[in-house]
Amino acid sequence: MLELESLAKSFGPTPVFSGVSLELAAGEFVALVGESGVGKSTLLNCIAGLEPVDAGRVTVAGTDLAALDEAGRARLRRKRLGFVFQAFHLLPHLTVAENVALPLLLLGRPDAGRVQALLAAVGLDGLGARHPAELSGGQLQRVAIARALVHAPGLILADEPTGNLDPATAERVLGVLVAQVREAGAACLLVTHSAAAAARADRVLRLGAQGIEA
Repeated sequence: MLELESLAKSFGPTPVFSGVSLELAAGEFVALVGESGVGKSTLLNCIAGLEPVDAGRVTVAGTDLAALDEAGRARLRRKRLGFVFQAFHLLPHLTVAENVALPLLLLGRPDAGRVQALLAAVGLDGLGARHPAELSGGQLQRVAIARALVHAPGLILADEPTGNLDPATAERVLGVLVAQVREAGAACLLVTHSAAAAARADRVLRLGAQGIEA
């Protein structure tokens, strides 16, 4: 589902990481850990085609991102990826349910039942009519997770998805992510500082300036 070959990324003269190689299969849940500032979030952005790499290759579901133009990468993200952003990136003028439904609408597959099922799964049943400004940080985090999963993506990229959650809610959300991997055959790359979250993964990898170590 995901193959990274010798990725390197710099911001101007400052190197972020280099030599990053990774294979992630369908049905696999992998946690990525590392010191703050080592480039974990940047790596996720590169995998999603949101930021260019300086060297190396990103292949998602058999498609080399370098072979796609900007519109092609957007289509790939829409169909194949579910991205849980640290900053949530919810649309403030849409309700909770409308935010979660957006990936399905973009694919021409509206499904109100699926939206409600995901909201219930992350513990937000009954809050679909609210707007983001009416929610707490932890609730916003769960809306973002439901939105990332609603269209059953093949590849899930999750950037600190439990960072704003209490332990019980974090465990519930991790259960939803694990179910998507195990039952739907998705692949998940989870960036986290949480030992409890990393413990749910099949593999734990560490990102450093010189690449990824098991």
